[in-house]
Amino acid sequence: MKFLFFGIISTLFLFSCNNNHKVEHVERAFYYWKGNNSLSTIEEEELSKLRVQKLYVKLFEVDYSEVRGNYPFEKNKIYSLPDSLKIVPTIFIKNDIFQHNNEKSLDVLADNIVFLIDKYSRENYNKTKREFEYDEIQIDCDWTKSTKDKYFYLLKKIKELSKKQLSCTLRLYAYKFTGEMGVPPVDKVTLMCYNLIKPLTQKSKNSILDIDEMKKYLDTDKSYPIHLDIALPVFYWAQLYQNNQFVELLELSTKEVKEFAKETSPLWYQVEKDTSFNYGETYIKRGDQIKSEEISTQTINEAISFIKKHVKFDKETTITLFDLDEKTFKQYTNEEISLFYDSFTK
Repeated sequence: MKFLFFGIISTLFLFSCNNNHKVEHVERAFYYWKGNNSLSTIEEEELSKLRVQKLYVKLFEVDYSEVRGNYPFEKNKIYSLPDSLKIVPTIFIKNDIFQHNNEKSLDVLADNIVFLIDKYSRENYNKTKREFEYDEIQIDCDWTKSTKDKYFYLLKKIKELSKKQLSCTLRLYAYKFTGEMGVPPVDKVTLMCYNLIKPLTQKSKNSILDIDEMKKYLDTDKSYPIHLDIALPVFYWAQLYQNNQFVELLELSTKEVKEFAKETSPLWYQVEKDTSFNYGETYIKRGDQIKSEEISTQTINEAISFIKKHVKFDKETTITLFDLDEKTFKQYTNEEISLFYDSFTK
């Protein structure tokens, strides 16, 4: 009887421990990476149907040149954002800039970033109201061991100057090797569970999301020191090769590729007839090779299942899909996308 009693207690204890990391509420979010635009009617309708609450909007990227120093590019002014959405201005910073900066120049960069975000948030077509309010800024950067000190310094300055909640993206390598990569001085991180393989390497694998590759970084249960959110991919692309040399990325789904190319092996297609896209700007010749990468619903659900087993969450977390586009809603049904979010609470 004693053994039975202690067995029940042990089971309840283990169940309680596991429940400590069960997600009870998911904030639904999307990344919005297009620029100088407003949401289309279809995008707004789908966001409303899906009860999406937050949009991470890329405002600009930061690079460095000897002539200009640190400078913003691909500046995106997004207009007519729905009032129902919480907007998080997101800035991508190229990791290479840190080899050209010291603390003094990073102070100036932090000030410029905060100034530009505030400037864009106030701009409106008719100048009658602020374009969007925000209480969080997200920084996206693939920092490395050699750049982490300067990057973390920049994050601290942005946090100090903006007086906003600060988050940043976290690649799986940095998640696993915290001793080497450090923990960024932010309020929370978004773990990017995609783009695990460089697009032009490992030709037999899907560079957007490969489950076996993801498992290498989530192979042990761990608790990250600060709040953790998750980002998953719902985008696709096609890599065009001519004479075995990469030419460019095409925004084509596998279904579209099959209209003019024949599958030769998993992910790979050979063009069977000359075809042009983008009003003739992109010309594809017969015999060209295309690697078409997209993520099935089954693969995303498999990734979610593994993430839930190995990542410790707070009771509330944000699940963000990359990225918002009308084409996304042709690839996945409303029910499938909704389940991507809801699966984390099941």
